[in-house]
Amino acid sequence: MKRVYNFSAGPAILPEEVLKEAAAEMLDYQDSGMSVMEMSHRSKTYQQIIDDAESDLRKLLNIPANYKVLFLQGGATLQFSMIPMNLMKNKVADYIISGHWAKKAAEEAEKYGKVNRIASSEDKMFSYIPDVSNLEISPDADYVFMCDNNTIFGTKYYELPNTKGKVLISDASSCFLSEPIDVTKYGIIFAGAQKNVGPAGTVIVIIREDLITKDLENYVPIMLRYDIHAENQSMYNTPPTYGIYLCGKVFKWLLNLGGLEAIHKINVIKANLLYDYLDQSSMFFGTVEKKSRSLMNVCFKSTSPELDEKFIKEAKALGFDNLKGHRSVGGMRASIYNAMPTEGVKALVEFMKEFEGKNRG
Repeated sequence: MKRVYNFSAGPAILPEEVLKEAAAEMLDYQDSGMSVMEMSHRSKTYQQIIDDAESDLRKLLNIPANYKVLFLQGGATLQFSMIPMNLMKNKVADYIISGHWAKKAAEEAEKYGKVNRIASSEDKMFSYIPDVSNLEISPDADYVFMCDNNTIFGTKYYELPNTKGKVLISDASSCFLSEPIDVTKYGIIFAGAQKNVGPAGTVIVIIREDLITKDLENYVPIMLRYDIHAENQSMYNTPPTYGIYLCGKVFKWLLNLGGLEAIHKINVIKANLLYDYLDQSSMFFGTVEKKSRSLMNVCFKSTSPELDEKFIKEAKALGFDNLKGHRSVGGMRASIYNAMPTEGVKALVEFMKEFEGKNRG
C-alpha cells in the first residue's frame, strides 16, 4: 500500500523510519518477549525507555538542570487549567491572544483569577502576530502566556514578548522541536505531542524548578499538581507509556539528523517552496501577513470557495491528504511538520501548478 502525503494538523505525520522501528518491535521489544504496549511502567526495561527519552530531549533543547521534564496526559488543553491552578498566586495573569488556543487558554484561566488580555490579533481574524515589544505588563501578574505557533491560522512568533521580568509561558504544541530555542527565556514550555513529536495522548511540560510549589494540597487535585509529577518522575500513575516510547524514537531521529539546527534548515526550505509559489500564483494566496508566517502550518485559499473544494477533492484523490482548512477559517492548510519530507512539499507545489493551469480563467 502506498502511503499518502499526510498534511494533517494533528494527529499528524510521523517519520517513516520511526514507524518502521516501532513496527519491528511491536511484538517483542529488545528480547523482552512483549510489546511496549504491554510492559509495566515500573519495569527496568520501561524505566530505561523514559530515561532515554528525557535525556535525548534535554540534548536536543539544551535544557538546563534547573528545569524538570514531565511526560503527562490530557493534551495541551489540560495545561490551560494546570498552569493557573499551580501558578496563580496573585490571581492575576497576562495573556496574548494570537489565535484560537490562546483565546481558549485565557477563558480557562479566568476560572482561577483575573486575566488581562494585553495584546490581540483577533481584529484581523488572527492573521498576524501582535506587536509584543512594549506590552503593558500587569505589575501583579503571575505570568505572561503566549501560543508560539498558531495551528489554525498559520502564524508564528519571531520575537518573544518583552515580559519585563515576568515569567513567560509558551504553548509550543505545533512548533515544538522544529527549531532551536533558548529554554532559559521561559518559565514553562508545553506541547501536545500529536502535532510534531509523536502520537496523541502525551503532553510534554518543561518547567523551571522554582515554579513548582507544594502548598497546593487544599485546592488543586493531586493529578493536576506539577510537584506531584516532578517528585515521581512522571510516574505518579501509569503514564502514556507507548506515546512516550514513540516520542523517544522521534527524539533520536532528530538527533541523528543533526539536531534542531539541521531540522530547522530543512523546515525553512520546505516552507519557502510553498510560500514562494503562493506569492507568484494568480489563483492561490496565503492568508496571513508575511512577517508572521508559520513554518509548520501554511494556510492559503484560492480565488473562490468552489475552487477550494475542487482542489481539496482532486488533491486527496492523488494522495495529498488532509489539506482542508480548519472549519472556522475554510480554505486550505498544509501542515508541513518535521516529518513531512521535502519531496512531499515539492509534489504538492507541482500539483498546485497543474491545477492552476487547468482551472485558470
